[in-house]
This record gives sequence, structure tokens and C-alpha cells, in this order.
Amino acid sequence: MTAPGTPATRRLRPVAAVVALVLLPLAGCGDQQDQYCSAVSDHQRELTDLTTGGDSDALIRALPIFEDLQSKAPGDITDDWQQLVSRVKALDAALRAAGVDPADYDRAHPPAGLDAEERTRIDAAARELGSGTTVAALQALDQEARDVCHTPLTM
Repeated sequence: MTAPGTPATRRLRPVAAVVALVLLPLAGCGDQQDQYCSAVSDHQRELTDLTTGGDSDALIRALPIFEDLQSKAPGDITDDWQQLVSRVKALDAALRAAGVDPADYDRAHPPAGLDAEERTRIDAAARELGSGTTVAALQALDQEARDVCHTPLTM
């Protein structure tokens, strides 16, 4: 057995410190993943209820849930959450800046008093939200929830 302070023990200390530094972040990943998966599970019913009704403002009403999930998301999907959340926020901001209730907006029959510039901003934000990039981000987020958390974002 090697006595404390012997040359062999002194050589192992730096190795042990390096191993501890390498493994410490990995231990935190499990906790973050667990927190994220727990949040996915906690929000699943409410997200399902919001998104299956077909309401035009469903994604905007789901924004607080998306923001919560984004705040708990592991690093490998933060870009996807950023894409989705920023696009929902942009549409919400465009509608609110125009004084339009998201639940009542109908592009085919815009509210009286909505000027062309406001309509253009709303249309641009809606196009970005429905873009291939945002749809792909949402699909990636759902797939991550299925693969890692073993549950979809919605039921």
C-alpha cells in the first residue's frame, strides 16, 4: 500500500483532479436533462389542449410554456427553442403593435383600421413562424422529447 505523501500518491492527485473536472459537467447534464424532461411531462397536457383546438392564437397562448421549456432545455436544443420562441414572440409583437387581438385576427378579413404597413408586418411574422426553419425546429424539439424524455411534447 502506498503511504500518503509518497511519490506515487502525489502523481495520482493531478490525475484524480482532472478526472473530477471532466466528470463534474457530465453529472450536471443528467440533472438538467431530468429537469427538462420533467417540465416536458408537466406541460404536455396543457400544450395538447392549447394546440389541438385549432385556435389561431394557440402558439401565442403556449408561449409561456415554450419559454419555460426553453429555460430548462439542454444545450443541444437551445437553438431550436430560440427559433420557435423568437418567431412566436415576433408574431405576438406584430399583432399587439397593430392593436389586434391574436385570437380574433383573420388574414382574409383583417380588422377595420389595420393599415397596410401593420398587415405587412403581421404577414411577415406569420410567414417566419410557418417557415421551414421554424417547422423543422419544432419537429426537432418534439423528436428530442420523444427520444430523450420518452414522451412527445403533446399527446
